Amino acid sequence: MTTLFIDADACPVTREAVGLARTRRVPVVIVANATQNLSRYAARDGIEAVQVSAGRDAADFAIVERLSEGDIVVTQDLGLAAMALGRGARPMSPRGRVYSSATIDMELAVRHAEQKVRRSGGRTRGPAAFEDDDRERFVAALKRLLD
Repeated sequence: MTTLFIDADACPVTREAVGLARTRRVPVVIVANATQNLSRYAARDGIEAVQVSAGRDAADFAIVERLSEGDIVVTQDLGLAAMALGRGARPMSPRGRVYSSATIDMELAVRHAEQKVRRSGGRTRGPAAFEDDDRERFVAALKRLLD
């Protein structure tokens, strides 16, 4: 059975993801560091709330170690998306983009190049503001993955 994993650190679509999963009786695992308040999800049936230490990739590794083939992972983190693809899972962004094995290496290379520019004092463009259209794309994409 598919499980929906949510990398909840700064995830703007947690409520939508949980709602869709619950209507389809898909188990949900919400993972976040100790700065996030997961208590509102902890008492609901079908939802496991996992609080991890504040370490840089603690939530990512907590998710990866639980993944099975076919699971869905909601994350903004390209590194976690790449690891999820390697485990046979289906990662997607909160903006509704489903990550692909065909493009993830290039996306990681671009991320690395941008990090090098920032480390050397340069500036790169940040992500666009999250809007209602992004939320709608996410819901539509998650429905497709769950069906």
